[in-house]
Amino acid sequence: MSELSLSQDAAPAQKPSRIRMALRKPGFMVGATIIGISTILALFPGVFAPYDPNFIDYTAVRQPPSWLHPFGTDLLGRDSFSRVIWAYSVNMQMAVLATIFALIIGVVIGALVGYYRGIADMIFGRVVDAIITFPFLVLVIAVVAVLGPGLVNMYIAITLVGWVYYARLMRAEVISQMGNDYASAGIVMGYSDLRIIFRHLLPNAITPIVVYWMTDMALAILLGSSLGYLGLGAQPPQAEWGVLIAEGRNFITTAWWLSLMPGIAIVLTGLGFSLIGDGIADLLRPRG
Repeated sequence: MSELSLSQDAAPAQKPSRIRMALRKPGFMVGATIIGISTILALFPGVFAPYDPNFIDYTAVRQPPSWLHPFGTDLLGRDSFSRVIWAYSVNMQMAVLATIFALIIGVVIGALVGYYRGIADMIFGRVVDAIITFPFLVLVIAVVAVLGPGLVNMYIAITLVGWVYYARLMRAEVISQMGNDYASAGIVMGYSDLRIIFRHLLPNAITPIVVYWMTDMALAILLGSSLGYLGLGAQPPQAEWGVLIAEGRNFITTAWWLSLMPGIAIVLTGLGFSLIGDGIADLLRPRG
């Protein structure tokens, strides 16, 4: 009995799982809560919005926040709370659709370039230099100006410019992973290039991409709202946070709620994605 007790005492303490570690991180939990609530509002806005977001009531123009209208009313008497809630659908859609295609294209190109190197790497380097020479926002605005305003054209513009940043990161990670023994073993065993790239290299190199994607979704909301503010993104009367801020910009001193409430929604949602990204980075960091 004593020997068994000693062996149990000498056993090393089991390390907590990554899920338990996540639950112990306040920042990650706050971010997950914000994005969870934002996702629910985006999927079911009609459940939480008390009014039709496009219902016009000229008898209630620019009313301040009250029990009847918690976020006040806008220039046409529309309920601002309902419009902010319905805008979650558009802005959360921006976070996904403005980044997912750039993510997929960038990961595939970056993995191929990092594996084959040579002439493909040289051409890729010239393309990257040509794109990153100009500010990201300027290029996106230029592409949207050519294609025309609207959400679809905004997604196309962001994808055409944004894939480069994912590809650069993936290329660097694949080159780093190529130095590990498992990559050399796959080549020696005669595995096909595609199997080595997509079944062995990519899963081990994807962690920084996921972290960057979380941050990029926050930036996509800011960018989409900025384009909406400039009239190049979502178009009125569609409820979108940038459009709502633009509608209230001339009344910031007399009807401050028109721009303040959607601005708070932008900040909170962006903060949620950023906190999740930081939490994922901590959780996926190698443990000793």
